[in-house]
Amino acid sequence: MVDKTPYKRSLGLIELVSLGVGGTIGSGIFVVPGVAARLSGAASLYIWLIVAISASCVLISLAAVSTQFTGSGSFYSLFESVFGKSVAVTLILLYLVSSIFGVSTIAAGIGQYITWLGITHALTIEVGILAAFCCINIVGISLSGKTENILTTLKIIPLILISVLLIPFIRPENLVTSASVSTTGLLATIIIVYWPFTGFEISAIPVEETKDPRMIKTSLLYVMAIVVAVYLLLNISLIGSVGAPALAASPAPVATAAALIVVHAGPVVAIIGIIAMLSALNAYIIGTSRVMQNLSARFAVPRIRDLGMQGTPVYALITSCGLCAALLFISNQFDKLASISVITTLIPYIFFCIAAWMTIRDTLVRIVSVAGAGSTLAILAIYFIA
Repeated sequence: MVDKTPYKRSLGLIELVSLGVGGTIGSGIFVVPGVAARLSGAASLYIWLIVAISASCVLISLAAVSTQFTGSGSFYSLFESVFGKSVAVTLILLYLVSSIFGVSTIAAGIGQYITWLGITHALTIEVGILAAFCCINIVGISLSGKTENILTTLKIIPLILISVLLIPFIRPENLVTSASVSTTGLLATIIIVYWPFTGFEISAIPVEETKDPRMIKTSLLYVMAIVVAVYLLLNISLIGSVGAPALAASPAPVATAAALIVVHAGPVVAIIGIIAMLSALNAYIIGTSRVMQNLSARFAVPRIRDLGMQGTPVYALITSCGLCAALLFISNQFDKLASISVITTLIPYIFFCIAAWMTIRDTLVRIVSVAGAGSTLAILAIYFIA
């Protein structure tokens, strides 16, 4: 390994948007609508809207400060400049933990759909997929970036198509809450629904591999516009067409709803769901390995800090993917892994907003940052209440 091998600047705006959309739209949207419907029924639609607003405020805050701190793709330079070294290290370690749990959550989601298709040995397949994407990323960011472009396209187009085709099947009564929903159920729904919105910040991580760091702000805004539009449209179509009880009973809610369009569409949609999760897995692996390498470089951790001849963090990739695989053997339950990933992600999100409030003098940005920090802090508090 060679210490001074640089990252290669291969990523353009399309790749950055693909990473953000790929990291955000993944296992969550193919699994969480069913979990949310089980917890809150049709009222879960309001939760999706509330969380979308909160996550958008965080993203706008990150976009506002992203152009000021481009020295580190792990957000370390941002946190250190604003809050100091000790806080920066703590926040980056939390984010690293959230990323590792995030990769494992996505892999568990893939396993859930594989099981739905009737395929056995899901855990073995999950670990094999992790190893395959680790190898793709070792080859180089150019290959992993192109892979992300293809996978993101293959999942976004079908999701939009399914949402639109389900509109004629929407029944107004399905969109009305017919049973009482407990406060605990609503609070738990907020936590689990936040999972599909995490991951947008991955667009801002590979700074040193981006052709022009100024594109990061634009890519973040594109990412959230796409994500919010797809999520809200799809959830209205899902609950409106099949109803909350049917979604709640299905481990593959999108596939269940798609059966209204074509009787045997379930397996096809399940495959689309797996493709979507592969896209998210690839994006998370890119982000996790870069955060781990960057932190290791700052504290002179042997091997993990080094880049290979292709300009990729080989040992960071192997280490992070190995930790994620080990975590799957400890727990392969989507709900538990997702909850931990969300909670450890929310704390850095709060500090994104605080950093924007402290460094940006634009009144609108400061208002948005307060809204983002306040709502995210409230959601974090909800976790411990629920």
